[in-house]
Amino acid sequence: MAKSKYVLTEKQIIKRVKEGRGAGRLSSYKPWLYVHEVPSEGRSQRVYSHLTSRIHHVLSDLEFAVFLLLDHNPAVTDIREQFPLNRDDTLNISKEGQLWHPSQGRVNLVMSSDFLVNTTSKTQPKFAIQAKYSKDLNDPRTIEKLEIERRYWQLKKIPWFLVTDKEIDKIVVSNIEWLYGVKGYFDELITDELLLTFKHMKAYFSQTPDRKVVEIAKEYELTFGQKLGDSMFDLRLMCAARLITFDIRYPFHSLRAGDLVFRGVAFDEGHSYVAN
Repeated sequence: MAKSKYVLTEKQIIKRVKEGRGAGRLSSYKPWLYVHEVPSEGRSQRVYSHLTSRIHHVLSDLEFAVFLLLDHNPAVTDIREQFPLNRDDTLNISKEGQLWHPSQGRVNLVMSSDFLVNTTSKTQPKFAIQAKYSKDLNDPRTIEKLEIERRYWQLKKIPWFLVTDKEIDKIVVSNIEWLYGVKGYFDELITDELLLTFKHMKAYFSQTPDRKVVEIAKEYELTFGQKLGDSMFDLRLMCAARLITFDIRYPFHSLRAGDLVFRGVAFDEGHSYVAN
């Protein structure tokens, strides 16, 4: 659902449907709403995902945080934001439940969920998410629209989740944002140079598992004649490429060497990839 009112005529709705809004998968998906088309709560974001190979449109800081968590989750295979709900279905749900369907003037608006997500999970291969600030849940009209949305996904037999700002771990989001700035470089491209550095760091860091990562990184730079900050940037690249993993519930800069998992690297006909 849009975060605030916006003008949309019946002719424009028909035009968007013909454009394929809400259709497609991965890079071919077109969201129902783009950031320039509707006012938002907080900072609207146009953010690139290497998973889907396209730019995503999120309409608030909360949506951005949820997107980062989804995009970083290795089980997620597709993320479709601003996903439109079939208007005939939502109108029927409203009529049967005596709920007020969103409208403007005489136009019944197309409702949307913030995210429709596909995963590799056998028990939950697809689910929908609506992200709402907890303060907005005091509004009876908001609750009514959420109930229409909840019943819609129940009808489709797809799990639906309401996520609020109170449920987002700020440390997790901070860690993901730290990685996100370099994620696009090394999700699928692991260079020979990075692999060589990875092997050196793996051996070096394993010698003192109880020392803080930041301290060892500075020492590593002095030992190998690097510039200040080079080793931390290399670690950031390796984490983004998942050569190194860590528990993102804890701030990266507070971790000790033993908290880092240097993953195995397999080779196949001259190509390298991170082993499971």
